[in-house]
Amino acid sequence: MKGLLQRVSQARVEVAGETIGAIDQGLLVLVAVEPDDTVASADKLLHKLLNYRVFGDEQGKMNLSLKDIGGGLLLVSQFTLAADTRSGLRAGFSTAAAPAPAQALFDHLVEAAKKAHPQVQVGQFGADMQVSLTNDGPVTFLLQI
Repeated sequence: MKGLLQRVSQARVEVAGETIGAIDQGLLVLVAVEPDDTVASADKLLHKLLNYRVFGDEQGKMNLSLKDIGGGLLLVSQFTLAADTRSGLRAGFSTAAAPAPAQALFDHLVEAAKKAHPQVQVGQFGADMQVSLTNDGPVTFLLQI
C-alpha cells in the first residue's frame, strides 16, 4: 500500500463540480492499493499517517504529528500511484490491485480513520476527481507499506 502524504494548509476534492471533501491544515493523502495489500497493510498505513511527524514544533522542527496538531485528514484513492513506470513511455497498471479488493481496503482505511481521528474527509473511489491543495512547505512523503 502506498500513501503519498502532503502537508497542506488547505485541500479539497470535487466531483462533477461539487466539493465532496475539504480540510484546512492537515494532510492530503493519495492512496494506492497493490495486489498483496491486506487489512494489516491499511492499518499500518493509517498508524503512520496519524503519527508521522511532519508538522513543526515551537523551534520549527518536524516533531509533531497529525494527531498532535488535531489537523484534518483528506484521503483520496489514486490507483495511478501504484503504476509501474520503470520502462517505456506509458505506465503499466498490473502493479495496482483490482478495483473490488482495492475499494474494500480503501473503505476499511477510511472507516478505521474515522474511528481513530475526528477530522476525516474522503474523495470518491473510482470517480474523476479534481483535487486542489496548498502544499505547506512544500512537504511531501511517499509512505510504502
